[in-house]
Amino acid sequence: MSPQKVPHRRLGSAGPEASVLSLGSWHTYDRMDFGDAVTMLRHAVDSGINLFDVAVYGIPGVHPPVFTDVLFSAMVRAAGIARDDYLLSTKLWLEGYPEHSMRDQLTNALFRVGADHADVAVLGDIRSDDLDLKALAEDLAALEREGLLGCWGVNNWSATAVRTIREHALAAGSPGPQLAQLKYSPCRRSIPDGEPFAAVFAEGVSLQASDVLEGGILAGKSGESRQIGRDPGDIRPRIQEAAKGLADLGRELDASPAQLCIAFTLTHPSTSTVLFGSTSLQQLTDNIAALDLLDRVGASRLRSMMDPFWADRDIVDPEGP
Repeated sequence: MSPQKVPHRRLGSAGPEASVLSLGSWHTYDRMDFGDAVTMLRHAVDSGINLFDVAVYGIPGVHPPVFTDVLFSAMVRAAGIARDDYLLSTKLWLEGYPEHSMRDQLTNALFRVGADHADVAVLGDIRSDDLDLKALAEDLAALEREGLLGCWGVNNWSATAVRTIREHALAAGSPGPQLAQLKYSPCRRSIPDGEPFAAVFAEGVSLQASDVLEGGILAGKSGESRQIGRDPGDIRPRIQEAAKGLADLGRELDASPAQLCIAFTLTHPSTSTVLFGSTSLQQLTDNIAALDLLDRVGASRLRSMMDPFWADRDIVDPEGP
């Protein structure tokens, strides 16, 4: 039986056709047996997954060095996956910018992963009030013109900041941000489902759902033994409680909690792709089966069933950070 094919959707209005499921690597490949990871990546591509986020998370001198991106480059070679068969996504960080330029960051990321261009780059969180969005947009437009960068998006920005840099990008001859990578799950919904981002999506920016399992908590893991993302609204205790209800619903629908979460994020009309990490072939195939769950239950019914688990309703500003 051939692997199930994952459908593709365009990233934004000017980006490439990407698989609706994408594989991230927040230290994922560092923790896997090399051969197992090669088998998993081969299966992912054979199943239609073509978008791989290999960004490195870590601060030199503060955290131990990580090699997930370097390992990825060896794994795709071992799996016989040609560069034209997948889209490479990386992160560009705003801490220290403009001293640490976009060009230098991207060049280093490409050197580590053994590639001559990135198809997607996602800009990290804004942590400073004096970030020059006009200069940033012009720097990114230059990288696009030179072919080092296919398109770019932003991670957990406010709706106003996304629309502002888009205006500067258009003036610089760039199509602007093609995706907004936002935390999105049955529990964290206020920002992607809110009116401010509805206006952003209407302008052609698409949603990349991330942190869909809340660091594994919504999949039934404690989250205590691994690094997980920030907790806007301080709602993690509510999410831990919601995880119990998701497990019950999963048993009712003959689905895993992870499948419920992934299927839910695909019900958003602006979702182009859902980002998750897998550390085994079984986990990957289980997550891909979320597509069958969505077909079986239906988007409208699934969103209705998820409504009781909305933990950040009226707590987090839908405008974003």
